Amino acid sequence: MSKNKRSTKFLASAVPVATAVALVAAPSASANELSFTDVSAKYLEAVNFLVGTEMTNGFSETQFGTDSNILRVDAAVLIAKALDFDEDGSYEDAGFTDVPSRATWAVNALVEEGILKGKTATKFGAADDLTRNEAASMIAKAANLSINETLSTTQFTDVNKRFSPYVQALLEEEITAGKSATKFGAEDPVKRGELAQFINSAKEHFGFFDLMVMHMNDTHAYLENFPYAATAVKELREEYKNNLLLNAGDVFSGDLYFNAFEGQADLELMNYMGFDAMVFGNHEFDLGSSEDGHKALSEFVKAAEFPLVAANVDFSKDALFDSLQTREVVGEYEDGEIYNGVVIDVNGEKVGVFGLTTEETPFIASTNEVEFSNYIEEAEAAVAAFEELGVDKIIALTHLGFNDSIVFDNDMELAKQVEGIDIIVGGHTHYTLAEPYVSTEFDAPTLIVQANEYAKYLGALDVTFNKDGEVILYQGELLSTEAGKTEFAADPEALEILAPYKAKVEQIKNDPIGVDALVKLDASRDDDASGKPSIRHSEMNLGNLIAEGLLYSAQQLADKDTVIALQNGGGIRTSIDEGPITVGDVLKVLPFGNGLATVTLTGAEIIEVLEHAVSADLREDGGLKENGGFLQIAGMKYTYDSSEAVGSRVQEVFVNIDEEFVALNTDENYVVATNIFTAKGGDGFDTFKKAYEDGRVSEPGFSDYQNLIDYMQTFEEGISTQVDNRIVNLALTEEQ
Repeated sequence: MSKNKRSTKFLASAVPVATAVALVAAPSASANELSFTDVSAKYLEAVNFLVGTEMTNGFSETQFGTDSNILRVDAAVLIAKALDFDEDGSYEDAGFTDVPSRATWAVNALVEEGILKGKTATKFGAADDLTRNEAASMIAKAANLSINETLSTTQFTDVNKRFSPYVQALLEEEITAGKSATKFGAEDPVKRGELAQFINSAKEHFGFFDLMVMHMNDTHAYLENFPYAATAVKELREEYKNNLLLNAGDVFSGDLYFNAFEGQADLELMNYMGFDAMVFGNHEFDLGSSEDGHKALSEFVKAAEFPLVAANVDFSKDALFDSLQTREVVGEYEDGEIYNGVVIDVNGEKVGVFGLTTEETPFIASTNEVEFSNYIEEAEAAVAAFEELGVDKIIALTHLGFNDSIVFDNDMELAKQVEGIDIIVGGHTHYTLAEPYVSTEFDAPTLIVQANEYAKYLGALDVTFNKDGEVILYQGELLSTEAGKTEFAADPEALEILAPYKAKVEQIKNDPIGVDALVKLDASRDDDASGKPSIRHSEMNLGNLIAEGLLYSAQQLADKDTVIALQNGGGIRTSIDEGPITVGDVLKVLPFGNGLATVTLTGAEIIEVLEHAVSADLREDGGLKENGGFLQIAGMKYTYDSSEAVGSRVQEVFVNIDEEFVALNTDENYVVATNIFTAKGGDGFDTFKKAYEDGRVSEPGFSDYQNLIDYMQTFEEGISTQVDNRIVNLALTEEQ
C-alpha cells in the first residue's frame, strides 16, 4: 500500500474540545467534508489540520483558496490561532493604522511576542502579500526554533543575510524546502496552501503532537496473520515517526499454536514486531488449573521485550510472579515486568499507558491466587499518578469489552466514569470498531478503539493532541491483515520466525480422526447483536454435538447415572466445516484443555443454572445478547421467555430418562456432566460453585477435546447432527 494511498485514508476528523456535544452531532468539517474542489493531495493533510483545528474555514464551502496569495494580516491571524492566543486577550497596541479590527488582536499579540514587525512604525503592511522570506521568519520565531542569528548565507542564492537564519532554521527542522537546489523563492508570494503546509509541518513546535496508535487484540494464537500485520506495522512506522504498538490482551488460547507452544510462538513474533505494551486478557489465565499453574504465563512475561500493564491485577500471592510486578505507575520501566502503568517516551513526548483487565476474569478463567480490583477506582488512581508525573496524554489499554455487560465492566462505562483518559485501546468483546467511538462525557473527548480478533486487522488510530494534551483531531481505521484478504505482503523475517512453529502445527492439524462432517458443525457468533444464530445465545448443532459428547463420556468414563450435559458456549471457539475432521479441527473448537466433571444437582438447582444461562441482556428484537455462559445441552430440553424478568425466564424443563422426556422434578437429584471450568463456578455459575464447595463435584480428568474425538469416532457413517429445538425462546416468533 503506497504512502499516498494511505494518507488519503487518514483524513483528520475534527474534535472541537470546547463544544463536546459537537463531537458526534456536528464535528467541524475536514477539507473533504467541506467538498473543497481546490485542495489537491499535496495540500490535503495541511488543510485538514487548519480546518479541523478551526484556524480557518476556507473562502467558502467549496473553495479553500489554496492557490490564492495570503496577505500579511491573514497570515498573522493564522499564526496567532496556531499559538492559541486569545482573541479577547489584552495585548499592547502595536500602533498600526492599516490593520483591520478583525485582526488587531492577532497582530498586537505577535508583535508583543517579537514574532512580527511592521513595515514602518505605523504601517503593518496588512494588505501586502506575505513573501516566503517573511513566512520563514514568522514560522521560525513562532515555533521557537533554534536560530543562529550570526548566519549570513544558506544554500539558496536568493536568501539575503537578514532572512538566512530563519530559512536555515526551517530547513534543519525539515519544515520546508526550497523551490530548487539553489532557489528558495525568497520574494515569491506565499499561497494559502503553502502557509497551511508551513504551519502543519511546524505544528509540534506550536504545542501540537501527532501520534499513530497501532493496536491488536484477542489474537488467540492465530499466528498466520502476523507476518502481514508485521508489514503493516513497518509501513506505518516509516510514515508516522511518533507511534505506539499496543496489544489489548487474549494472546493465549485459541489456535493450535497455543496448544503446542503455550504463548512462546506468539511472543517471538510480538518481540520481533516491537510491541510497546500489553495488557492481560482473561484467557491469559486459562492454564491456572493445570499442573503447572500460571508457569507458562510467568515465562511469557519474563521473555517479553515490552512491559505488561495491569492496574487492577495483583499477582503478589502467586510465587511464580515474585519480583515481576510493581504495583505503581512508573516513569521508568523494564521490559518483561508488570506495572500499573508506564510512561513511554515517544520522541521526547511523554505518553502514559495503563492496563485494566475485566473483573469477570475469576469467573471465566482459572485465576487461582491472582486477584482483581475495581477498574474504575484503579483507572482514577492511574490517571492521577500520570498527572502527578506531568503526563497529560493518557491511554487506557483494556481487556474489558467495548459494550460488555455493565455488571462487571466495559470501555464505554470507563470513558463515562473516568476523566482524563484520552484513548481507550480495548479488547475482550472481539468488536469490529471500523471507526473510533467518541465519548463526550467530559470537556475533552475519549476515543475508544478495538480491532476485531485473530490478527485479522491492525488498528490504526491517527490522533493530534493540543498543548493541553487533549485530542483535537482523529481518524481511525482497521487495516486488513488477514491472509488471503490483505493488500500487505507477508514480512519475510516474520515468516522465517513462524516457519518451525508452523511445521509442528501443520503436523497436528493434518492428523485425521477418521470421521467426516456431513454438514457444517456450526459455532457462529453474533458479534453485532443482529440476531444471527450464535453459540452464545442459540441452540447450535455443534453445541448439541459437544454436549452429547460430554454426556457420552460421563456415562462411559465417570458415572453411568449421568443424565444431563451442559457445555458453556464461551468454551466453543470455532466451527468445523463439512468434510474430513482432523485433530486440529477439534483442538480449535475446544482449545482450553478442560477436563470432564460430573456434578450432583437437585432439579431446583438445575433451574437456577438454566436461569443464569439465559440471564443476558436483550437485543432489540427481544432475543438474548451473546453470553459465554449460555449453555448448550444434551439429555434435556427446555423453554424460556426472554421477555420475562431475569430469574423468571425458564418455563418448562424436561429430562430424557430411559429414552423418554419427563418433567424435571425440582426435589430430585440428577447427575450432570460439564467441564471443570463450569463445575467450579466459571461464567458466574454460583450454583455450580456452591456444589463444588459442598463436595458434590467429581473430576475424572479426561480432556474435553479427546472426549469429543472419542465420541465423534462413534459416527462411522459421518456426523450430521442438527438443531432439534431442545432450547426454545418463547418470546421470539418462529421466523426469528
